[in-house]
Amino acid sequence: MLIENTIPVLAVADLERSIAFYQRVLGFNVEWHAGPICSVARDAGHIMLQEREQVAPSTVWIGVESDSIFSGIEQSGAEVIQGPCSQPWAYEMKIADPDGNILWLGAEPKAS
Repeated sequence: MLIENTIPVLAVADLERSIAFYQRVLGFNVEWHAGPICSVARDAGHIMLQEREQVAPSTVWIGVESDSIFSGIEQSGAEVIQGPCSQPWAYEMKIADPDGNILWLGAEPKAS
């Protein structure tokens, strides 16, 4: 068996609002859209969004090549849960999408 990929599926209350958020804040593009579900992507990263009546927030790790994206995210007006900071495993930040899903972004750790 060959596993081709794994893609998180996030529950959202308003699909169009969520698509707009992922486009504006992270620069994702809609890959496909079918009824209450779609896939948004940027470079090698993909996230599926599914409109549901009941939403239970999740957390998704998004590995980025460079932390240069962080300042644009902060200026976008997105809810910042944790500003950019150094951890032993990554230079990271956390934001929330409109449904409370946590997007945990990280680049290679900075030299101390």
